Amino acid sequence: MDTPTRRPRTSRLQILAWIVAGMCLLPIAAVVLAAVTGGFDTIGRLATTVLPRYIGATVMLVALVSVGTAVIGTGSAWLVTGTRFGGRRVLEVALALPLAFPAYVLAYAYTDFLDHPGFVQSTLRDLTGWGPRDYWFPEIRSLGGAAMMLILVLYPYVYLLARAAFLQQSATAYIAARTLGQGPWGAFFRVSLPIARPAIAGGVLLALMETLADFGTVSYFGVQTFATGIYQSWFSFADRGAAAQLALCLLAIALVFAVLERSQRRGQRHHAAGRRFEVMHPPTLTGWRAVGAVVFCGVPVVLGFVLPVILLVGMGWGSGQLLFTDRYLAFLQNSLTLAVVAAVVTVLAAVVLGFNARLHPTRGAKGAVQLAGLGYAVPGGVIAVGLLVPFAAFDNALDAVMEARFGIDTGLLLTGSIWVLVMAYMVRFIAAALSAYDSGLATINPNVDAVARTLGRTPPAMLRGVHIPILKPSLLTALLIVFVDVMKELPATLIMRPFNFDTLAVQAHRLASDERLAEAAVPSLVIGAVGLLPVIILCWGLGRERTTARQFVPEPTE
Repeated sequence: MDTPTRRPRTSRLQILAWIVAGMCLLPIAAVVLAAVTGGFDTIGRLATTVLPRYIGATVMLVALVSVGTAVIGTGSAWLVTGTRFGGRRVLEVALALPLAFPAYVLAYAYTDFLDHPGFVQSTLRDLTGWGPRDYWFPEIRSLGGAAMMLILVLYPYVYLLARAAFLQQSATAYIAARTLGQGPWGAFFRVSLPIARPAIAGGVLLALMETLADFGTVSYFGVQTFATGIYQSWFSFADRGAAAQLALCLLAIALVFAVLERSQRRGQRHHAAGRRFEVMHPPTLTGWRAVGAVVFCGVPVVLGFVLPVILLVGMGWGSGQLLFTDRYLAFLQNSLTLAVVAAVVTVLAAVVLGFNARLHPTRGAKGAVQLAGLGYAVPGGVIAVGLLVPFAAFDNALDAVMEARFGIDTGLLLTGSIWVLVMAYMVRFIAAALSAYDSGLATINPNVDAVARTLGRTPPAMLRGVHIPILKPSLLTALLIVFVDVMKELPATLIMRPFNFDTLAVQAHRLASDERLAEAAVPSLVIGAVGLLPVIILCWGLGRERTTARQFVPEPTE
């Protein structure tokens, strides 16, 4: 008689991985449930009043940012990899620096600089003697201004991915196109650009995700998008159902872009153009071509990093805001506490998911990783609404039971705590931690795991003694990325922060909303300084990569 095959027992690691995936899926499920079960009166009124405006502004903002980041990121990446000109090595690294600033910090700096009472227009009126109605000047507080701020801080996503794609291309196809009579621009558009298209599209889609999630810039500039609509419905109208329904609309848009991004990555295939990787030195640009390349690559760096730093330092110097007062030290301590705790929790969750998928490469384990990775496509405001709805319901139900049976008023045990906010950060940024962890894990040969298990190492022992020592650089990178992202995060922090628990981002937003831009420069500078940490590490990596990258050979003479 055949003995029945026993199903393998579910390990604690697998259970923990599914708990993490469930926590990441909770806000999405809660938003859908709250939107479906909530009343439709408010959303009906919004549909006939401001909802078309939300849709139009969001679509226009996405279109402008996509075009701007694609042109600047792709063009600058090709110039620094495919040509040579004076200052190229400096610009190759400097083009990544605008990543240090969130877009709302640039919005504060440029408003003080370009607004009607700002330096530029005041100087213009002093020089010409014009009055306020005698001239036209572009309005910085507009949809176009918001798009420009987002383009300046988000184009490095496209630049970095496109640069890597161009460096990895063999010159064989390019040389063949030149031999067949194509000019430099024709060969670029017909050969190099199509090969790099998946990487460029991936960078653009990442920028669009951040655009959909942005609240600080559009709120300060008075641009009414879905992100501002969610916040207003929650706080101004006190209508959770309407906030959830708007969040569901934004979630649907974000998930569409997430699917597009995944399909682009699935479509990336790397095939050698021949048996040998052809190499060549880039052509040297001279005259007006060299000047044009310097201007094209230098303007984004100046506008996205150099000028904002100068403006913020000038604003903060005479603002009277001292960073080392008890009040500001409390803001800094709150920001650091949230960032450190969230970074550690998020990376630990990523290790659980990634190690489980490595140890048990089943559909369920891979599905848990994919479910958790959806968080990067969910804006912070959507996550905040999705977590507050179920936890507030739980707190209210618990308080009612305790009050009825024991006469104890428990209040809001979870909703107003730091841990729910940390959970929101984990859901939002675990995809970044998973990406860094998986990239390091891919370098460990599976035979290493087999040897460790043969020598009697249990999975936890193998993780502690083998994987973590090898993956220290990847884990530190993941910690740093999540740390900086939490320092810059605004919408979820605004909605979910505990009472009287403000951060540097919240303080900067509050001061800017009160038109106290000089005071807002101080916390903004600190946020930018913290954001420089991963960018410096990234730039150091760019320098090392350049020294080992394959070079292009001279173009065939005509």
